[in-house]
Amino acid sequence: MARRKFIAGNWKENGLYAEARQLIEELIPLVKDATTADIAVCPPYLVIPAVAEWIKGTNIQLGAQNAFSTEAKGALVQKGAYTGEVSPAMLKDAGCTWAILGHSERRQYFGETDEKVNVKVRACYEAGIKPIVCVGETLEERDSGRTAGVVEKQVRGCLASLPADKMAETVIAYEPVWAIGTGRTATPEQAQEVHAQIRGLLKELFGAEIAEAVRIQYGGSMKPENAAELLAQPDIDGGLIGGAALKAKDFTAIIEAAK
Repeated sequence: MARRKFIAGNWKENGLYAEARQLIEELIPLVKDATTADIAVCPPYLVIPAVAEWIKGTNIQLGAQNAFSTEAKGALVQKGAYTGEVSPAMLKDAGCTWAILGHSERRQYFGETDEKVNVKVRACYEAGIKPIVCVGETLEERDSGRTAGVVEKQVRGCLASLPADKMAETVIAYEPVWAIGTGRTATPEQAQEVHAQIRGLLKELFGAEIAEAVRIQYGGSMKPENAAELLAQPDIDGGLIGGAALKAKDFTAIIEAAK
């Protein structure tokens, strides 16, 4: 089946109010006629409500870079005494459609585990937020030949006990950690190999029809220079874009490569 490409920009910890407004104002006219891909921006929490207003009536969707939930008394928490946290229900209320979960930086700097990501995924479903679930290996794991095992463990852990009817609208983002911000990029063949492995796991877990419907993004320093070759691979269905998402022309060039 033909899966519609999905290009999402992860702004990370970038974007003061004026910077965010300038970027959105530059982006809107550049992508207004884009028809080959879904488009989303994921700004920092503080500018999400403003961005939601600026993109009204456009073809740009809105996402967050994280979401918080935990389980208490058998229920998924959407509010409570969790100082500094933002729940999926709050993101939905602010205008978000998507939330990035389990990003390698969250795992590295904040100790997030597959189990914690799994709770967040289920809480996003409950609130009507669609998750972008990140998986990927470190340089040491790749060099020691453990890529397949690491990715399989993450996919199984993050998606454990999820309802099959929700999986079709869930996005997986494969981000080889060794290719993020290092100047190194996985070759299209390396990326495709892992994407195909992930789709095979999805087939085992949720069945062939769901596996064919799920979009799997590549998140390892996709740039205008390498986007077309990566996006031409049969199991690469889009990109989770970091640095290039902060420049409207670069982000647009990647969107245009999604044909």
